[in-house]
Amino acid sequence: MSTPHRHLPPASVRERAACMCVHGDSCSTFAPGHALHLIQARLASATPSEWVDAIVDSTDAAAGVLVLRTLDGSERIELWSGSGAAQAASPGTPVALHGRYDVLAAGPLRFNVAVSRINAAQRR
Repeated sequence: MSTPHRHLPPASVRERAACMCVHGDSCSTFAPGHALHLIQARLASATPSEWVDAIVDSTDAAAGVLVLRTLDGSERIELWSGSGAAQAASPGTPVALHGRYDVLAAGPLRFNVAVSRINAAQRR
């Protein structure tokens, strides 16, 4: 004689999952602004005409925020990166931003960034 099995429902999720960069560790996700995926880096390097040169205006390393200004001064771009871009690029640093794949290049380093705001300057 067999004992009937009771169906156990799946445990409910009590908390939202958070990336490890919130706790000071390396990123554990490839979402915008977190770890750079290998395919994302390869796609950005395969389309060199889509890089935009810029200068870092300001950074907030604690919040992971960078503010860039394009070389021609026509755009002000605010980015967020949980993987350390704000620590790697200080104000005045020349950088390049790939608009299609959201990759920031600061010297030899590449970062996945989340573009949070783009302000176009008024053109005359």
